Amino acid sequence: MEFVFNAFVTLLVIVDPLGLAPIFAALTKGFSEKQKRESAIRGTVLGGLILFLFAIVGDVLLEAVGIGLPAFRIAGGILLFLLSLDMVFARPSGMRASAVREQEEEQYQQDISVFPLAIPLLAGPGGITTVLLYTSGSTAGQVALFMVVLFVVLVLTLISLLLAPRVMRLLGETGSNVLARVLGVLLAALSVQFVIDGLQTSLA
Repeated sequence: MEFVFNAFVTLLVIVDPLGLAPIFAALTKGFSEKQKRESAIRGTVLGGLILFLFAIVGDVLLEAVGIGLPAFRIAGGILLFLLSLDMVFARPSGMRASAVREQEEEQYQQDISVFPLAIPLLAGPGGITTVLLYTSGSTAGQVALFMVVLFVVLVLTLISLLLAPRVMRLLGETGSNVLARVLGVLLAALSVQFVIDGLQTSLA
């Protein structure tokens, strides 16, 4: 149960369905309702497929590049901790969003489902790192549970994107900022636990 809860919280923070709502609303400004719906569905599906792929082949990938699980847990924990600092102090993070110049270029793109929605907003470095942390070295049952949790988070993300205008009106800018900071603190604690687990495993 603890594994499921931790995975859910971490994915919820990294994918950040509520945080994606204002970004999606800005990227689809001027789109018809049909275009917004199609972009949300296509982007979520593509991003989800990438994350599921890494969940399935995570162990094989680490073995192929010669990285041990303890080292990846430590490195991944550090990266997620840096991301949590960005969230708490409201600084832009390269692990979650594209660069400013890339965002400016996006204004001229009609199809935003692949870039930047699927990559890097959904399946960016933070999301892929999280997937590998929870699936590499895990039992088949844990991987299956993680995939269920990932599916639930993706469904919540799709709902948030489809209801982006209403979500923004409901939370407001202040509510979104407060929620992001609270989730950032939780992510910081979880990332430190990843580092501790990696150190304990390597020293055992």
